[in-house]
Amino acid sequence: MNKKISEIHADICKTLGNSKRIEILNALGNRELSVSQLVAVLGIAPANVSQHLAVMRQKGILTSQRNGNNIFYKISNPKVIKACSLMREVLLERFKEGGRIARRLSGK
Repeated sequence: MNKKISEIHADICKTLGNSKRIEILNALGNRELSVSQLVAVLGIAPANVSQHLAVMRQKGILTSQRNGNNIFYKISNPKVIKACSLMREVLLERFKEGGRIARRLSGK
């Protein structure tokens, strides 16, 4: 992988390294939602949601489309969802393995 691609990759990972942004991605899934819909789903202040959306849109993770007074956001590429799902699977496997190790160490 060339250096520039690695830098861009790291920048995207850094952008996704925020739990609220992951929650936003999970809420969006394969659909479009407005800021107000995301606020209702996530229970996060509108200003915070808007800030996270702006960062992810700037990095190309999300796209937006205005419809009247509302701006609707969606994930720009379905592979972003796949990447997040894959990471979640890795974490779940790690937690399961950690639980097995803890049980073995405790003799249970």
